[in-house]
Amino acid sequence: MTKDRFLLLQPGEARPGRVPLPPAFAVKAMTGDTETRFSLLEVTLARDIPRHVHHEADECIYVLEGELGIDFADESHVAAKGTFVLLPHGVPHALRAVSDPAPRLLQISSPGGWEHYLEDLFEAGPAVLTDGAVDPVKINPVAARYSITYAES
Repeated sequence: MTKDRFLLLQPGEARPGRVPLPPAFAVKAMTGDTETRFSLLEVTLARDIPRHVHHEADECIYVLEGELGIDFADESHVAAKGTFVLLPHGVPHALRAVSDPAPRLLQISSPGGWEHYLEDLFEAGPAVLTDGAVDPVKINPVAARYSITYAES
C-alpha cells in the first residue's frame, strides 16, 4: 500500500472528473485511484436503467436509502435499504426506482471504468435519449467502448 494513494472525502465531496456529472452521481473512488481495480460511486437512481450486460465488469450495489427494483436474468427483485447485490458480468440486468424518493446506492464496478462511461454519456447529452429515456440503439455505440451492451427491442 502506498501512502500517495490515500484518499479522504468529507460528506458530500466527490472526485472531479473530465466532465462534470450531475449531483445524482458522486464519484468517490476513480479508476485511477484504485490502479484500475474498481470505481465507487454514490448514485441516486433518478432514471431507470434498461436491460444491459456488462461483458467484463462485475457490478456491486449497496442500497443506502429507498428501494431498488432489479431485473436479473429472468428474475425480479426489490432491494430495500441495507441490501447488497452482486451483478456478475455476462448476465443481463436492469435497474429501476421503486420508491419515492428515488433510491440512493453505493455502486462498485470491478474492474473500474464506470465513471468514465458516465462522463462519455453525459458528454453525449440528449443524443443517447429518446423522449427523455435511454435509447439502447443510441447508447450502444458509447457503451461498446466499455464492454456494455443494451438490449435493443
